[in-house]
Amino acid sequence: MTRTALGFTLWAVGICLSPALRAQSTTFNGTVALSSQLVDRGQAITGNTPIVQGAASLTFPAGWSVGLSGAAVVRSPSRLAEALVQASRHWSLSDDWQMQASLLYYRYSTGNRSGTSDRTEAGLNWTYRDVLTLGVSAIYVLGAEGHRPRGAADLSLHWPLAEHFSVSAGAGVAQSLAAPYRPYRYAHSRPYRHDSTGLSRYGHVGLLWASGSWRIELDRIMADPATRRQSGYLGASPWVATISRSF
Repeated sequence: MTRTALGFTLWAVGICLSPALRAQSTTFNGTVALSSQLVDRGQAITGNTPIVQGAASLTFPAGWSVGLSGAAVVRSPSRLAEALVQASRHWSLSDDWQMQASLLYYRYSTGNRSGTSDRTEAGLNWTYRDVLTLGVSAIYVLGAEGHRPRGAADLSLHWPLAEHFSVSAGAGVAQSLAAPYRPYRYAHSRPYRHDSTGLSRYGHVGLLWASGSWRIELDRIMADPATRRQSGYLGASPWVATISRSF
């Protein structure tokens, strides 16, 4: 998953989906995690500092799933850096292919300095054998000038290896998610005008270890210079590590 923060959330919300469908009963699932930084589509949402994350979801026999998650800096756990609410519907197209439609709402802390704005996002994902996933999204940035949605496309790969290890990789492109205008509130700074027509390119390569309810992931984050500049003085660390436990 090329969106580290969102990738964690979708994993937390979705890991119980297949068992729930087989069992044909409503299932609750939760996950807690500790990460070295919060990164979303190549953009740093927080500084390079430990982040605590939590997610919870319910899945239903008909293929519906609802969930929410939140992330906060460890040294300020009472203030959420990012919150996410999601509703999704899953279909099995064949023995090899699955499809998911989702609606998401992102909320960021007041005064966040990453340049990322609150937004809603509608997406479609197609997955081949739980290995290859293609997703397209229509994104509405709240408070942006105009009302035209912005688009994004993501491709991710998850390849199992031996002894509980697997490799993940992904790449994506999105129209910028930053607000068109964002003033800096620091000395010797000038107002920043954002080009909302620009494209953000990002990706990652990672190594995962999973056993039972535990999962450890180390990702090499990649983003073009324009994507990194959207975060103002923040910048996505080249490496992001996450340890999580589901229950």
